[in-house]
Amino acid sequence: MRRILIVGGGYAGFYTAWRLEKKLRRDEAEVTLVDPRPYMTYQPFLPEVAAGSVEARHVAVSLRGHLRRTTVIAASVTNIDHAHKTATIRPLDGPDRRLEYDTIVVTAGAVTRTFPIPGVAEGAIGLKHVEEAVAIRDRLLTAFERAAALPPGPERTRLLTVTVVGGGFTGVEGFGELLSLATALLKRYPELTFSDLAFHLVEAQGRILPEVTDDVGRWVVRHLEERGGHIHLDTQLVSAVDGHVVLSTGEEYDTELLIWTAGNGANPVVAKQTDLPIDEKGRLQVRADLRVGTADAAVPDAWGAGDNAAVPDLASAIPGALAVPNAQHAVRQGKRLAANLVADLRRRRVKQYAHHSLGVVATLGLGRGVFQYRRLVIKGFLAWVMHRGYHVLAVPTWERKTRVLLVWLSAALFGRDIVSLQSVQQPRAAFTAAGTPRPATAGAPRWPMGIAATPLPAATALGDRPAPWDRRSAGRERRA
Repeated sequence: MRRILIVGGGYAGFYTAWRLEKKLRRDEAEVTLVDPRPYMTYQPFLPEVAAGSVEARHVAVSLRGHLRRTTVIAASVTNIDHAHKTATIRPLDGPDRRLEYDTIVVTAGAVTRTFPIPGVAEGAIGLKHVEEAVAIRDRLLTAFERAAALPPGPERTRLLTVTVVGGGFTGVEGFGELLSLATALLKRYPELTFSDLAFHLVEAQGRILPEVTDDVGRWVVRHLEERGGHIHLDTQLVSAVDGHVVLSTGEEYDTELLIWTAGNGANPVVAKQTDLPIDEKGRLQVRADLRVGTADAAVPDAWGAGDNAAVPDLASAIPGALAVPNAQHAVRQGKRLAANLVADLRRRRVKQYAHHSLGVVATLGLGRGVFQYRRLVIKGFLAWVMHRGYHVLAVPTWERKTRVLLVWLSAALFGRDIVSLQSVQQPRAAFTAAGTPRPATAGAPRWPMGIAATPLPAATALGDRPAPWDRRSAGRERRA
């Protein structure tokens, strides 16, 4: 049996393994998937997770729960030596070890791109994983609780100031959703006013949402500004030490929440720890049929797809264009890659990946959105409905679709859940704060576990009558 190793359990990796299970006979190949996380994250829903419109667990698709015939290993791949067909993996526990394979599929995805800006590494938070979206939501809700207990002033303003760096889809959608959440929260916090909020979106380019046309991008900027957002175009973050933001325009202010969404960077394993061919940006060189290699020559038994791969975009009229690294392409690349793997295994002809875009759609907050397909542009509530409809169909498995729909229905009936669970990030805080129980004193009654009972007052707060336990004690003394 042929040994197929899939590196990464994101969109492309998950869909490749999922389709292979459906297409391969049990005696044809053994499939192994390696990823440090036990789930695939449906990233388009992360802005709504941050805003409390979708439950965190509902955007995480369990690998073991849906890949029944695939061996799933919770580990990170640290090196790929294709010349010897071995991969070095680092499990969550235990020493590194080597895996041998016959065919490798590299779908490791990209990582968040960062820059050496003072304060970013110490204080910023990304929006690429479920735990980051949950932390953003909890920190914003906690900031409202803290701000409501303070008088108007600089500290209250700082707590209610949010900064998002990056004007791509993740940044704009996250910004719009959090602004919508904060505006709605004001109804529950009469101590606070709209003027206390300060939401900043910082983008180094002269426009946001590069996937849409200039006119649509300008409309989105105007729309967010009309809702109270501050959009800083042609602006870079210079410093964010201790939450003090300094912009390249000279503007300075303090922020409680700094969210970094300034694009994706090359996966370091693909860029530096493999002998497979890569391009100048550290991405895997992939042909149109998703084999690793160039148009002239393919690398035997090596395939790639997703954000870590430079996949030719055959649907584009621009020569040499590459597929945009987004979920729409990654899902379809995974399906095509699985079909090609099966065809290659059975000595059949493989097909090239070609996908014409279905358009782009973005949420800008509850009930607000924008959609564009060529010259067709839809804005407002209808675009928001289209956004939700598309993504609930795109999220894998009917179980996840149903859960998301039920959460949306309950939110429509009862509103958002505004409970902050930031304390779950420090689950032992309450336990350690209680301290170690003191040893029992001599003669004191003892409770289970040897903890001494706390002495009770001899009289109630309403008078000098003995408390019930004192009356029973007095009766026993008289009888004696």
